[in-house]
Amino acid sequence: MPTIAAVDIGSNSVRLKIARLQGRRLRALHEDREVTRLGEWVFRTGFLSPDAMATTIKVLRRFHRMAQRLGTDSIRVVATSALRDARNARAFLEWVRSATGWRVEVISGLEEARLIHLGLVSSAKLNSLPVLMIDLGGGSCELTISAGGHIRDTVSLPLGAVRLTNEFLQHDPPRKSELERLHGFIGRELGRVADRIVQARIHSVIATSGTAASLSAVCQKISKNRASSVTRLQMRRIAKLLVKATIEERKKLPGIGPRRAEIIAAGAVVYSDLLEHCHLGGFRYSPLGLRDGLLAQIAAEQGGIAPRKHIESERRDSIQAAVKHYRVDVGHALQVRNSALHLFDRLKSMHRLPPQYREWLSAAAMLYEVGDYVNRNGGHRHTYYIISNSEILGYTPEQRRIIAAIARYLGKSRPGPADGPMKVLAAEDREHVPKASLLLRLARAFHLGRTGAVQSVSVRVHEASIDFRLSHKRRMGVDLELWAIEKEKNYFREVFGRTLSAALA
Repeated sequence: MPTIAAVDIGSNSVRLKIARLQGRRLRALHEDREVTRLGEWVFRTGFLSPDAMATTIKVLRRFHRMAQRLGTDSIRVVATSALRDARNARAFLEWVRSATGWRVEVISGLEEARLIHLGLVSSAKLNSLPVLMIDLGGGSCELTISAGGHIRDTVSLPLGAVRLTNEFLQHDPPRKSELERLHGFIGRELGRVADRIVQARIHSVIATSGTAASLSAVCQKISKNRASSVTRLQMRRIAKLLVKATIEERKKLPGIGPRRAEIIAAGAVVYSDLLEHCHLGGFRYSPLGLRDGLLAQIAAEQGGIAPRKHIESERRDSIQAAVKHYRVDVGHALQVRNSALHLFDRLKSMHRLPPQYREWLSAAAMLYEVGDYVNRNGGHRHTYYIISNSEILGYTPEQRRIIAAIARYLGKSRPGPADGPMKVLAAEDREHVPKASLLLRLARAFHLGRTGAVQSVSVRVHEASIDFRLSHKRRMGVDLELWAIEKEKNYFREVFGRTLSAALA
């Protein structure tokens, strides 16, 4: 059974979780966490401090040794708010790579929210009613509205506990003027999303991460209730208690460690104001989070277990949103996609592309015209930029670059090793992308006239040739489509080493 691991390099803490895929479930083997305050200087100066980087590297080396000891087959390492903001992030990423061999992926706030959502829906039983998921970290706060396992809305706000403490709370305990400024800033940020949350008619609220765990523990002590839920009234009282207490007094409260005591007041104010502004009854703490989403993603891609349907749904919803935003002709895109997938399936013995390329080809077919929204002149270049830089949820940056490269070469240019879109790909993908792109070129050629004249294409595979037979609607010409296929013959022979012919059925 494969053993997989996830590392979350956060602004306040660094976390590790290792699990083993057994059947269709993940069994946790090891968890580790340490506060390193990587983002503390970032939110003050814009730079990661040398001490915080060194401390984090030391922790990551420990994680690396444990991953090796448990025989981890694959690992995904991500970083969040601090690395998104730090001007010297590249130096830290290179340090991590030299110390552990790991390539760190700096994920966006929206991707962070998606992975947290995946961790919750793949491990917790949720009903179909709207749920608000809150993850308040050191640098940012991710808010996600989910219903029926689908993300309906998500936003990342700069309301992390470390960020707000450094920016607003300079005294112990905080002064009234500092708290007023803090409330004002939080209110301004929540004003961007409060109406959307209220209109969603949230049924329940789930909070993750260390701040929520600490607040839940304090609530249990004060209310003498073992439940992990916190009401709005309880949260208001807890926030008032924490902002009036000194750091030493906060350290003595249950669930608040020495380092958490330094930032918990700001986190409590965010939770209290969020519940008030959005008219929410309270929240329930869940120990699940970003690491669980990362593990679920790895497990789904490697073993095809249950979370895969959630991932596919997220990808599909995100692509549909992009198609709508960039005003793509949906009917035409679906025709091209179906033909591209038909070619992929019928020509497997020839192209020998990895199975995952089928999904990436599908995405490229749906998105290959998004660049026209910017300008039809150079549309393919615009397409590449949009796909590789957009928030198409569920795909890693590397996967988005592959999809973008497949969609890039549908004009006169051909993918070459010196091209920018090709140079950033791994060596094996530089071999695969031209094949996938050519399949998309042919699928587009079948529907170039946009008349729907070509109803189906049969594919006959021979040892030295490939023959297409086009079934078409009567009284509708397909001269343009046959001409487009004819133009691809030489390139087809160059890529696949076979001749190509096309005729009417």
